[in-house]
Amino acid sequence: MAKSPESLPLAPPTANLGLPVAAAARGDRVAAQEVLIYLLPRIRNLVRYLVRRDNDVDDIAQDALVAILRGLPTYRNEGTFDAWADRIAARTTFAHLRRRRAEPQLSLVDPDSVRDPGLAAASSDDYFLRRRAISVLDTLPLDQRTAFVLHHILELSVSEIAAEMNAPAETIRSRIRLARGRLREYGWSTESARGVS
Repeated sequence: MAKSPESLPLAPPTANLGLPVAAAARGDRVAAQEVLIYLLPRIRNLVRYLVRRDNDVDDIAQDALVAILRGLPTYRNEGTFDAWADRIAARTTFAHLRRRRAEPQLSLVDPDSVRDPGLAAASSDDYFLRRRAISVLDTLPLDQRTAFVLHHILELSVSEIAAEMNAPAETIRSRIRLARGRLREYGWSTESARGVS
């Protein structure tokens, strides 16, 4: 599927990892390194979509990669490897966020700095798009941001998100709807966020 400038890109799949994943699960260090190098940009982008602080991203991404590596023997090749790794990264991020809930939330983004109705005509450079997406996501309350990313980036259903976030399905629907409205205010089309693996 072609990406539009409004999409929120993760790193696209670049390789068939069937053999390296199986070898890494058996303890092959070279294969494990290949798998981690493949996953690092994707996991780092996903974590940054879910958290507000740039300085937390590398630590959480590292924790997620360790969890993925430890979990490789449990991967049963049901569904894509990327989706399996994304879920582990999301759960690792949630665990980190739960530990941080006691800390005050700071808004480091000036909402006017990310408002750009001409964004659809902007450069398609992936880095630019990710940084722009992150700036807009940083304006959302954490619960709305998490529900939006899980639904539009990881393509989880409302019921899956409700189970993951331990919240009623109607609450999740409301968070997604509110996030979409807020993102539209900043010139982002959320419809194109689906399917940007």
